[in-house]
Amino acid sequence: MTAKTDTRENEPDLGAAGSQLSTAPKEELSLPSLGPIGWARWFWRQLTSMRVALILLFLLSLGAVPGSLIPQTSINPVKVDEFKKQHDILGPLYDKLGMFHVYSSVWFSAIYLLLFISLIGCIIPRTWQFVGQLRSRPPGAPRRLTRLPAYATWRTTAEPEQVLEAARRTLKKRRFRTHVVGSAVASEKGYLREAGNLLFHIALIVMLVAFAVGQLWKSEGGKLIAEGDGFSNSLTQFDDFKSGSFFDTDDLAPFGFQLDKFVATYERSGPQTGTPRVFRADVTYFSGADGKEHKTSIKVNEPLDIGGDRVYLLSHGYAPEVTVKDGTGKVVYEGAVPFLPQDQKNFTSSGVVKVPGAKTKDGKKNQLGFQGFFVPTFGGKGSGSMFSVFPALDNPRLTLTAYHGDLGVDSGLPQNVYQLETKNLKQYKKDGAPFAQMMEQGQTMKLPNGDGSIRFDGVKQWASFTISHQPGNELALGGAVAALLGLAASLFIQRRRVWVRAEPGPDGVTVVEIAGLGRSESPKLPEELADLAYALQPDAPQAVDEDGEKPASTSPAPDSEDSAEPSDSAGNADPSEGARA
Repeated sequence: MTAKTDTRENEPDLGAAGSQLSTAPKEELSLPSLGPIGWARWFWRQLTSMRVALILLFLLSLGAVPGSLIPQTSINPVKVDEFKKQHDILGPLYDKLGMFHVYSSVWFSAIYLLLFISLIGCIIPRTWQFVGQLRSRPPGAPRRLTRLPAYATWRTTAEPEQVLEAARRTLKKRRFRTHVVGSAVASEKGYLREAGNLLFHIALIVMLVAFAVGQLWKSEGGKLIAEGDGFSNSLTQFDDFKSGSFFDTDDLAPFGFQLDKFVATYERSGPQTGTPRVFRADVTYFSGADGKEHKTSIKVNEPLDIGGDRVYLLSHGYAPEVTVKDGTGKVVYEGAVPFLPQDQKNFTSSGVVKVPGAKTKDGKKNQLGFQGFFVPTFGGKGSGSMFSVFPALDNPRLTLTAYHGDLGVDSGLPQNVYQLETKNLKQYKKDGAPFAQMMEQGQTMKLPNGDGSIRFDGVKQWASFTISHQPGNELALGGAVAALLGLAASLFIQRRRVWVRAEPGPDGVTVVEIAGLGRSESPKLPEELADLAYALQPDAPQAVDEDGEKPASTSPAPDSEDSAEPSDSAGNADPSEGARA
């Protein structure tokens, strides 16, 4: 028995045997006719080619880069305004190019839609072609099996019908699709390769659809909550809110939660002093019309899932509790005021207290404002500086600078609750110097002229949350998993065809030929062919000479009578399909 491998291509005598091993459409080098219809047909063929689809996918990935490097209006409009102020040239240019809203820009949407159309145009004809291949039988064997890349032959005393039946039975056990055509068994295996290829591209469409659904029907809002305070999922409760074009605020899920306690612990010794160890928000939440309460904890990267929405823990800080009395002795403000960290490591924080309802001792309107700094662990003793040396509440201090006048809250213009507009305010002074005071917990700062006082009562912690409604996540996950499975199938499964021919020789001894053809060159095909030949030996043993020795088999010489036409095909087929990727 002899075997050989060959990598010859474009042999016309393979005929139908080398055709349809791939669902890739044949490339036709025909120029379109001049005219709108011809150009439209040419444009459609280019758009639906896999080459253009890959180019569009690359452009989509490239177009998403500015969205991660340049501030986006949908995420942080304040940073966008700051960028425009700092860059007099780039700011207007980026604005015209849509760089501040990349994912909703015209050019990004155009790439997205073209990719969507291109993938659909690629997949539909390939799917119908693949379905047609599944319904058809493997093509019959070419006349010259010696032309195929993998080939083996030997002589046997078994009858041709016995060899063909054994070959068909063996190939079926190996999950080949088989049928007998004349004096040969035709078989094929590896359809999952093309199925995986199609699955991969369909999964890309699914992920594009999921991305579109997530952008059009999404909603996201932020809320800062101090310990003891709560949140209800309604539009007026959010500190900031943004949503997709098709999202309806009436569809907000009915739920809410209360921040019972925020737990934060830090490393107190060693080289990692001050490193956070525990960040946990203990909350009580309710969902639905029944309003039944449940207790749980929200941690970083461990959101709370309520009614299809997710509540993420973003950050935390401190909120000094103060009590403000005006000149008449009336309590005009009492509660915790969130201060924003300026030092993320040790939480040196700044904030303001606005008291618009205060009066002087004479009963005149006198709005009060306090600009303050808070440190959880005071470390500036003797230096005159206000800074923290540790993030935990070991030695809290609150320093306030007092103002009075018009806070501007009655103007109707929106204000930042964490900033104090001092344009129409006057700073209190004592002995000609700006009036300010550092307080420990329980101390009171009395304002000049008997205009009131402010007492530092204690400290609460606050946490900021993002409430996100992101439809399409499950669809995107399913598409991603399907894409990986399809890619694995298209890479690791080889589609191939195997033919076994058994015909009586001139001396009456049966000649067995086995040949294989794969979609792409693979060293496993000859190995599989050799294994198949070995499996056929019990039913088709090699013939022996009169002296008891097995004769050396040789590859049959090409027959001059054999034409280039295959025995089972009415027309020529392009054999290069067998090696086309």
